[in-house]
Amino acid sequence: MPEGHTIHRLAARHRELFAGQAPAVTSPQGRFAAGSALVSGRRLRDTEAYGKHLFHHYDGDLSVHVHLGLYGKFADGEPPVPAPVGQVRMRMVTDAYWLDLRGPTACEVLDPAQAQLLRDRLGADPLRDDAQPAASGERVRASTKPIFALLLDQSIVAGCGLIYANEVLFRAGLAPTTPGRSLGADQWDELWCDLRALMKEGVARGRIDTVHTAHTPEAMQRAPRVDRHGGEVYVYRRPGQPCLVCGTPVARGPMAGRNLYWCPVCQK
Repeated sequence: MPEGHTIHRLAARHRELFAGQAPAVTSPQGRFAAGSALVSGRRLRDTEAYGKHLFHHYDGDLSVHVHLGLYGKFADGEPPVPAPVGQVRMRMVTDAYWLDLRGPTACEVLDPAQAQLLRDRLGADPLRDDAQPAASGERVRASTKPIFALLLDQSIVAGCGLIYANEVLFRAGLAPTTPGRSLGADQWDELWCDLRALMKEGVARGRIDTVHTAHTPEAMQRAPRVDRHGGEVYVYRRPGQPCLVCGTPVARGPMAGRNLYWCPVCQK
């Protein structure tokens, strides 16, 4: 599932292609036919990312809400517009660009009240300037749940996914099983600031890189990581490989229905 930085990149891309335009919106698959008819031909005012949720805001106070989930993907390009391939849930077309959406978990039209109800269910998004990390920190520090599970709870931290949760905890030297209530306010602030910085870098680069300069392939004279997710990381999907800091084999285990990776030495 795409993490928050990907959704913010998509929001910026769609704003660049369609903001101020009145695209024709259709649903070749048919499952979004009623929704597309509500917004087709209206001016797209702006786009917005909140955590893993994407919004297209149209004139008339209507918003298309998209959650990609595990399988959702966007594709875009310039004319000629290709024939629909696969299950295209939503298609947007102007004279200059086209965009296709396939396989999302959610694709729906919301009014302002419905959109706000959705936002209200989400925690602070580290990539948004209007985020309130203190409120998320209060919930974390009141909880007995492991910090790894709390970071993945979208009602606490919106947009943080599996890679960022694993990596930010390594960088903080925190065991993933650490109860949220054992964190001090300063520890939470440091964790939040590091997560925000990593995610902002992800928006800029289009991939997740979490290693410090001293641990890059060039600095360590090691081969670059080869993985479909790309990027240089400390522990994510590196079970059994030596920790880049201490050399201890990276451990793996399940938590909150997800794969957890950590260094038993660096994250005691």
